[in-house]
Amino acid sequence: MKVSNNSNDLLITYSLGSCLGVVIFDPEANVAGMLHSMLPLSKIDTKKAAASPHMFVDTGVPLLFKEAYALGADKKRIIVKAVGCSSLMDEKGFFKIGERNFNVLRKLLWKNNILIEKQDVGGNYSRTVSIMVASGRVIVKTGGKEKEL
Repeated sequence: MKVSNNSNDLLITYSLGSCLGVVIFDPEANVAGMLHSMLPLSKIDTKKAAASPHMFVDTGVPLLFKEAYALGADKKRIIVKAVGCSSLMDEKGFFKIGERNFNVLRKLLWKNNILIEKQDVGGNYSRTVSIMVASGRVIVKTGGKEKEL
């Protein structure tokens, strides 16, 4: 997880398979943040969650928002984008980690009256996502191609 208000920063995370990438941006405060979470719920390993809360969606997402607020972001202005959550290496859909990650995110945001503006989730391929703090421009790369989200 990383949050920044430095317009020179580029936040990037690689290899989002079933993992969830959450990208937030407040255009007025010029605050951007990114979270790369591996698992949906921290209750499966509370010790690991205490040491690395960003590893889990249910503890990482609130932390991401709190850090953004500390830099001046406002909940009413934050733009949220979600990336990842594929079924890579789970083609039979047994574990559904990606799907569960996305469902936990949606539930958390819904409870806090926050909507996802754009998303690139699902499928069976990995993604790399980046955000330019200066502009809030989000780029998703997969299979040698890139697109703006």
